[in-house]
Amino acid sequence: MQISLPFKYDFDRALERLAGDPVNAVDLQKREVRIPMEEGNIVSLRGLGSTDSPSFLIDNVLDDAQLQKVKSIFHFDRRLDTIAEHFKHTDLGQLFIDHAGTPLVKSFSLYGTLMKNIIHQQLNLTFSHVLTMRFVETFGDNQDGVWRYPNPDKIAALEVDNLRELQFSGRKAEYVIGLSKAIVEGELDLTKFDHKEDEEVICEMVAHRGVGPWTAQNFLMFGLGRPNLFPIADIGLQNALKQVWGLDRKPTKEEMMERFPDWSPYLSYAALYLWRSIE
Repeated sequence: MQISLPFKYDFDRALERLAGDPVNAVDLQKREVRIPMEEGNIVSLRGLGSTDSPSFLIDNVLDDAQLQKVKSIFHFDRRLDTIAEHFKHTDLGQLFIDHAGTPLVKSFSLYGTLMKNIIHQQLNLTFSHVLTMRFVETFGDNQDGVWRYPNPDKIAALEVDNLRELQFSGRKAEYVIGLSKAIVEGELDLTKFDHKEDEEVICEMVAHRGVGPWTAQNFLMFGLGRPNLFPIADIGLQNALKQVWGLDRKPTKEEMMERFPDWSPYLSYAALYLWRSIE
């Protein structure tokens, strides 16, 4: 199936970002990513067009519902030019010109998103990717060269020492196992968050050991694709704003929040394009 988009879409930049996570099956030369679907099949998405005239080949979707899910993951169903127009007369206007067509791509697995966020806490990026791959390779599944995160019931049954063998800290192992148990026992239902407001989701998530505001906000942005989140404590965002605003120091929380009325209801895109500016 071939589809085209009526707005700018930088698929190559999206693939580069996805390729930064070794769990994802990305081929930059073929301009292709292979997506493990919950239903058990692997969907192939290949870029055919350019940023100005984007088109894509989608193979192996089972039905229209699955096609709509792929479109939602890759932001094909929401116009990026409308969002860029919103920022045109703000202090971030130039970023939306320089990085036009950068989409907010959602993660392929809600459970995987949560596990990845927990694993990445307080680790440098290189080792966090190493640890995530050890987790997936040890407990997940590989289907035709595409890795799937393990099911939460498999992780819930582990002991802390099982993860310590992979170089998890004791506390991080407890978080991963504890959250998996909460999901298995129905105390934490990630599938119901789609129908809840951002603040309600954050409150439910931070009630569980190991989940703080940063983790909950990242889950909302990259797990659920929520458009109006800005992780204000993120060091990368602070450094990006320091450059954009020409400061000799990182901006304060108050200085950042002063701009929220101008950026809303697209705070997540403000964050995404600021990250993009320093990558």
